[in-house]
Amino acid sequence: MFYYLVAPLLAYHWFLIAVAVIPAIFLMVKVYRSDRLEKESPGTLLNMAVGGVLATLVAAFAERLGVLVLGLFVSSADPIYDVILYFVVVGLVEEAAKYYFLKRRSWGNPEFNCQYDGVVFSVFVSLGFALWENISYVLHYGFATGLVRAVTAIPGHASFGVLMGAFYGLSAAQFYLGNPEKSKRLRVMAVLVPAIVHGFYDYLASTPTMYGEGYFAVFVIVLFLVAYRMVSKLSKNDAYFHRTYTGPRYWE
Repeated sequence: MFYYLVAPLLAYHWFLIAVAVIPAIFLMVKVYRSDRLEKESPGTLLNMAVGGVLATLVAAFAERLGVLVLGLFVSSADPIYDVILYFVVVGLVEEAAKYYFLKRRSWGNPEFNCQYDGVVFSVFVSLGFALWENISYVLHYGFATGLVRAVTAIPGHASFGVLMGAFYGLSAAQFYLGNPEKSKRLRVMAVLVPAIVHGFYDYLASTPTMYGEGYFAVFVIVLFLVAYRMVSKLSKNDAYFHRTYTGPRYWE
């Protein structure tokens, strides 16, 4: 009797989880299929996605701490509060957390042998992050939230992942060419560029003005088109690393 009472509720929750998960999986498949030279193993890609899930836990803790610290120094009524909140506490923290697990799980991996692999790995980490985050939102706020996030937040995280992966792949390429300093600068860009774009995304999404939604819609459309174009171009121009560097595979 108890089962028949709770079965509809359980089925509804599974439905909500499916709504949260399917868009992320769809984008993962799209990016995976775009890898024309040498596709990565399912185990490696799963490892990246799990890294993204772990990044949500790190980011959640760091963001709560960041909000507390920010509140000690800046009033929430001050316009600068939202700028710091969305660009630093949210944007920078989340992208840094993703990058941490991206580098820990992919740098030095024998499968990371092409420049476009940086995009694949980064997008899988980002979509692992978005997938887990979306499950939480959908279970808390319902089906409508899942639909909205399916066309905004999940592709948004994928786009941030494309930006991060583009610089990350270039960084690895320069490292193997024997340019560690240039590689290091590109790694910094791999965090800063998506963090800034992420900050704009959240700031516009939360702007309580008459034109806020319009600006956000335009921003999202442009972001998606740029990311889609980058995936096509980076995949088409992909190349294996020229491993002229004979030093260690990792740098500190």
